[in-house]
Amino acid sequence: MLGALAKAIFGSENERTLKRLQKTVDAVNALEPDFAALDDAALAAKTGEFRERLKGSENLDDILPEAFATVREAAKRTLGQRHFDVQLLGGLVLHQGRISEMKTGEGKTLVATLPVYLNAIEGKGVHVVTVNDYLAKRDAGWMSQVYEFLGLSTGCIVHGLTDAERKAAYAADVTYGTNNEFGFDYLRDNMKFRLEDMVQRDFNFAIVDEVDSILIDEARTPLIISGPAEDSSATYTAMNAVIPGLVPEDYEKDEKQRTVAFTEAGQEHIEELLRDAGMLEEGGLYDIANISLVHHANQALRAHHLFAKDTDYIVKDDKVVIIDEFTGRAMEGRRYSEGLHQALEAKEGVTIQNENQTLASITFQNYFRLYPKLAGMTGTAMTEATEFAEIYKLEVVEIPTNVEIARKDHDDEVYRTAEEKWDAIIDTIDECRGKGQPVLVGTVSIEKSELLAELMKKRKIPHQVLNARFHEQEATIIAQAGQPGAVTIATNMAGRGTDIQLGGNADMRIMLELGEEPDAAKAESIRGEVEASKKQVLDAGGLYVIGTERHESRRIDNQLRGRSGRQGDPGASKFFLSLEDDLMRIFGSERMDGMLQKLGLEKGEAIVHSWINKALEKAQQKVEARNFEIRKQLLKYDDVMNDQRKVIFEQRKDIMRAEEVAATVADMRHEVIEDVVARCIPEGAYSEQWDIPALHEECLRLLGLDLPVKDWAEEEGIADQEILERITKASDEAMAKKAANYGPEVMRMAEKSLLLQILDQQWKEHLLSLDHLRQGINLRAYAQKDPLNEYKREAFNLFDGMLTGLRQTVTGVLSHLEIRVQASPEEMEARMAAERAEREMHEGREDPALQSGGQNADGETMVRSRQSAAAIDPNDPATWGKVPRNAQCPCGSGKKYKQCHGKI
Repeated sequence: MLGALAKAIFGSENERTLKRLQKTVDAVNALEPDFAALDDAALAAKTGEFRERLKGSENLDDILPEAFATVREAAKRTLGQRHFDVQLLGGLVLHQGRISEMKTGEGKTLVATLPVYLNAIEGKGVHVVTVNDYLAKRDAGWMSQVYEFLGLSTGCIVHGLTDAERKAAYAADVTYGTNNEFGFDYLRDNMKFRLEDMVQRDFNFAIVDEVDSILIDEARTPLIISGPAEDSSATYTAMNAVIPGLVPEDYEKDEKQRTVAFTEAGQEHIEELLRDAGMLEEGGLYDIANISLVHHANQALRAHHLFAKDTDYIVKDDKVVIIDEFTGRAMEGRRYSEGLHQALEAKEGVTIQNENQTLASITFQNYFRLYPKLAGMTGTAMTEATEFAEIYKLEVVEIPTNVEIARKDHDDEVYRTAEEKWDAIIDTIDECRGKGQPVLVGTVSIEKSELLAELMKKRKIPHQVLNARFHEQEATIIAQAGQPGAVTIATNMAGRGTDIQLGGNADMRIMLELGEEPDAAKAESIRGEVEASKKQVLDAGGLYVIGTERHESRRIDNQLRGRSGRQGDPGASKFFLSLEDDLMRIFGSERMDGMLQKLGLEKGEAIVHSWINKALEKAQQKVEARNFEIRKQLLKYDDVMNDQRKVIFEQRKDIMRAEEVAATVADMRHEVIEDVVARCIPEGAYSEQWDIPALHEECLRLLGLDLPVKDWAEEEGIADQEILERITKASDEAMAKKAANYGPEVMRMAEKSLLLQILDQQWKEHLLSLDHLRQGINLRAYAQKDPLNEYKREAFNLFDGMLTGLRQTVTGVLSHLEIRVQASPEEMEARMAAERAEREMHEGREDPALQSGGQNADGETMVRSRQSAAAIDPNDPATWGKVPRNAQCPCGSGKKYKQCHGKI
């Protein structure tokens, strides 16, 4: 009560924020007459003026009102569009690194130009992230008119570009692209072998369009780059033939959690089927020798009972293509990992591609947190404000609409059966068409959109279908979806970002009908027709949006609704549901069905009540809460890997930046020798307890040196330190001799190239170990242990082991290295780079809901961390930074750090 009273007196936090921002908006408006008086050249010259002022004592906030006034005037002259005051408010929120919630149709694309221009003046690059290639290309082409008028360059990142094209796009002042492309470029960059091959610059500022879709809905599926593992296509085909022999009692399926597992009876049955097929020759399925069959059986079971053709994927050109569950688009080139894609290929009878192994991976949560400044815009973010604040430290500000919304959102109609629901939908569509009202019908899958299209053909209702099969015609279909009586069926309209103009899109019609050089008279005639059509549609009530099913996310339902009633236009929306819909069925519709029968609900009758809407919202909230938990859990585990990823990627960059890595390689070799000596000659042990044969063997294996360690050990009064020094000296001399033989340039190139290749190999194997660890870690809960803490501890131990393995492998390979010099170092490096590029890699997304089942490591022993000599004070250890254990102590004693100030 007190809270409500305070809110009534002082206003909400959102209202107070908008009130503060209004002062800046007023300042921008006051400058408008002065900037309108400038000619084009003087307006464009403002960019250079702002850059000079930023080099002085001013910052971005100081020049903000003038920069916004400049963009507003440039947009008026290039696009014929003037930013409304509410759009200036949205731009201010974005510049401050917050999320601007603006209703659909409020012109978010134009809003972004304000903070983008202001932040791009510094020349550090600004990224605008969209949900698909079409929007990236459209927005980049459309808004580049403003930026180029003001002297800024624009780039666009879409699928299929070469590295050179990507590098040029990232070098531009403003870069548009999709979340997937930005993320995959980051992963690919950190697999490159030369700094000049990397395409991305250092991160500066990103604005994410449809921020809720990208940072929330898609956040639970990590981006994965994988490479081919061993070929086991025959096993997938054989297993695929076995699975249909199972009966429903053999497995348990949980649609809420999206899991399927064998029952006890099912395990016995599958073993019997595998024996009959000759795949299980001896022992049980879970015997150690047959463990790989368990993996194949589980993936085949998932493929057959969790994944549906035309809902989760489509079959096209002898390939299984994943459908993005949020946008309904086909995700060409993306593959499920852990053999699931191969199991689907076997199920559909297409060519089975090689199984893949993870080479690099990152979640959107961790990718977008790399940006020092991040902002976002969407029509639906307030409901997720807590998650944005918790995970991304982003505050959501709701921006009022420019014109009040006039759309009528009707209560849902709930039918007992799907058949009755489809009949009601088609009757409503027919009724709308009769009065010239355009209709947009939203479906949740391709299968449902094609079922509705078939029913409409039978009723002879003309219509357009937009789904993953026909997404190439997307812009054309959407542009004309507002014509009188037009019927458009769309799979997941959320995030398509295309404006449905009432009466149709005149510009699109002129382009399609008249080509690039239109006749002015004909163009004017088309514009007249569109204007007349618009009046007809407005009189009929505007665009009518029909939802054929509730999506698991309320946001996607709201975005579908938001296609209608833009900028104060009339419109209406209604959802038609049945108790057979997935959401209704999963969340306990049996009781409701019984209740409706008792109430005597006749066939074809629907129940309509606001209580039903509230009950459905609660069901959707349950799904959203479960997905939030999945995302939070994924992030906790990924944070452990993220700390390690940061270390490895930073070390790779350090190696690539370095002219030579001889000191790093020498440090590694010396540590390996120390570890070997410490293992074979334990501290404080008598000489009789020394393991000299093992020491000799290790010197041969790791250093390629046949040293007389047996003779050394028999010398009177010799200790481990002398033996260590002799082995170190011998290995240093051998490597110096090798460098002299091959020449310093060749040796430098070999050391750098091998160090990077071995680091990548070790990191790849480490990722595989973490995958395996993650799959079984939840079993630790049975021992009353926290799986996350166990994962952190074991992941750290694995990382430590990886670094030890790296040092040993690098030392061993370089010690035994033989180089046949037949080309210059530059030619050898180019050849090696070409071979690496030829290795086939796949990009993918993986749903953690389908998976079974940090301490930070500084990596200082791997690559020396150098600090400016001028910054180091020998008398102040706080200025030394991280000192490698084998380096000389910065205090000036002449001793190694580990034997001086670093002594434990």
